[in-house]
Amino acid sequence: MPSPSPRVLLSGLGAAAIAVIAGCGTPVGTAAQDRAAPVVTDGRPAGPAATAPAPSRTGAAPRQLPGLGPQTLARIPAQTRQVVLVTGRSRNSPDATVVLYRRAADGGWQPGAAWPAHNARDGWTADHHSGDLRSPIGVFTLSDAGGLLSDPGTKLPYHHSGGFDTGGRGFRGEPLAGSFDYVIAIDYNRKTGVSPLDWTRPMGASRGGGIWLHVDHGGPTHGCVSVSAPYMKQLLATLDPALHPVVVMGDAASLAR
Repeated sequence: MPSPSPRVLLSGLGAAAIAVIAGCGTPVGTAAQDRAAPVVTDGRPAGPAATAPAPSRTGAAPRQLPGLGPQTLARIPAQTRQVVLVTGRSRNSPDATVVLYRRAADGGWQPGAAWPAHNARDGWTADHHSGDLRSPIGVFTLSDAGGLLSDPGTKLPYHHSGGFDTGGRGFRGEPLAGSFDYVIAIDYNRKTGVSPLDWTRPMGASRGGGIWLHVDHGGPTHGCVSVSAPYMKQLLATLDPALHPVVVMGDAASLAR
């Protein structure tokens, strides 16, 4: 479990206040999505060009991750054995597809099922800043998880807290309740090894933060990637720190570079 230090940081704030400050799916006009975490490799997001990969369920596992170009592939750590690939429909679209790939015994990448997802309302950016309503493009480690609901059974450190409670409505008027039942922190501009609720921002507050994988509420986010609750539980049950999981995320054209 994470150390209690994040709870100290949050002392004096009620659950509602924390929800407004901490998540990326809060209503427009809130200061919602900024905490912190360093990027994998050089601290800069990835960038590329193509169409969303269509994982094959037959034959040998592909030798390379589909849809990724040399710049993106170079940023995936050599020891990584699990990749959550988030492929946005286009640079300015809030719609994406998520596939979990696992390194096969023959060295190829075995795909799981493709799941629909949402990203930020205005799409993607290679230079994310707080409030730009775009998700950061890049390759980021996945180190910590948490949620309003108890640990569903994950090998990731899991912070169960009422601080993940949230309310209000999203960009399409959809209710946000339950969005943070389960979250996995994406290590963009955040300190790793602590609760996703921790506010530390190594690159500074202006670079945003609080970028999570979380439960989909039926509409775009402020910067996170959201998928259905069953898939979030599947990710939590499957991701293993010993396999050095990362998320590779961005619009298809950027990822193909």
